[in-house]
Amino acid sequence: MSGEKVTILGAGLVGSLLSIFLAKKGYQVTIFEGRSDMRKAGAEGGRSINLALSRRGLKALAAVGLEEKIQKACIPMHGRMIHDLEGNQQLQPYGKEGEYINSVSRSGLNMLLMDAAEEWGVKILFNKRCLKVDLEQTVAHFEDEKIPSDWIIGADGAFSALRNTFLKTPLFNYSQNYITAGYKELCIPPTANNDFAIEPNALHIWPRGEYMLIALPNLDKSFTCTLFYPMKGERSFEQLKDDEAVKDLFNNAFPDTVEMMPSLMEDFFSNPTSGLVTVRCAPWVKGKTALIGDAAHALVPFYGQGMNAGFEDCYVFDQLLDEYGRISEEMLLQYDTMRKPDADAIADLALYNFIEMRDKVADPKFVLQKKIEKKLNQLYPDKWVPLYSMVTFSDYRYSEALQVGLKQQSIMDQVMEQEGIEENWESLDFEQIVSQL
Repeated sequence: MSGEKVTILGAGLVGSLLSIFLAKKGYQVTIFEGRSDMRKAGAEGGRSINLALSRRGLKALAAVGLEEKIQKACIPMHGRMIHDLEGNQQLQPYGKEGEYINSVSRSGLNMLLMDAAEEWGVKILFNKRCLKVDLEQTVAHFEDEKIPSDWIIGADGAFSALRNTFLKTPLFNYSQNYITAGYKELCIPPTANNDFAIEPNALHIWPRGEYMLIALPNLDKSFTCTLFYPMKGERSFEQLKDDEAVKDLFNNAFPDTVEMMPSLMEDFFSNPTSGLVTVRCAPWVKGKTALIGDAAHALVPFYGQGMNAGFEDCYVFDQLLDEYGRISEEMLLQYDTMRKPDADAIADLALYNFIEMRDKVADPKFVLQKKIEKKLNQLYPDKWVPLYSMVTFSDYRYSEALQVGLKQQSIMDQVMEQEGIEENWESLDFEQIVSQL
């Protein structure tokens, strides 16, 4: 094969997976990672929202022969388990029977991908922080050396060094938008009997309007919890300054979790409060350099698609390599053309899903709408596919899913305005509803 040298910036999930695709095609791949090797130093604590691995991500992993191995490290989640203030729980299934998403540890998955990359001959160099890239010469500048390559791919996350270089060039558009909420990682440990404290095969949500708590299961029978809460204002992280304030919040908003979280205070004050940013930019390609994953399109985590979208970038990149025969500037431009509309679409969907998760999932009218959509899908599986299923369980492009989803929502808005819909929904003319699509 080509034997050309490819430099990948960033040994995170996307950089590691892309390196395997490229090494399998004969490229000499070196990854430069700014942090130390997590396999030796241990995973960074307090920042790793558990990931929801679904069809797009699994398809990319299957393409490099890793799907089976990684599924052993996953816990299936069949739906959202909604917790109300009284401690009642209600499961809202994600899709049809047999459809589920997978809870997986970010660090565990990352380590597995790095091991697999090295088995394919990829060199991973740690503590090598890229400062800038010479786009003309295709040279990456580090603190102690300059590395020339045939191609440079920036998989170095939401604060990418390659993208920072792009920022200094003409005709490069960039935006970053923080939402008003931040997040803090917490933990529900296993019970005294070494069992799960709550149902393991669900993504748990405590929706409280302006904020929410979620919990995802781990293989060690603990749950990684994440509190999404406003960063500033009367009810915000900046007001949660002492034990009393935190106790008040949890006793009033999440009372059923208090006994399950013995290390709440320690976790709350030792783990960082982090912001949530959406990054958009264009173009993703300049000459022999390209952006991929969060470096090109960082998302907020509320659709569980950040990693899946990055893995799909890698899958599409590999498909284009097959089509073009090798990396070329033309091939990179085609990758940009294909993926940019889908990245913009999933960014919009993820922002909308924050409102849905923290607020709407507890609304009886929203629950009824989902019931009607499920019935439409059962009666007309080829004509009406719910938006969540299009995004999570299908091969629809994100941009197509968004377009169809908006049309479905406008139809459902009219349906939900019908008088007596709560009592009479089963006698709706479902065929007439579907015909509007």
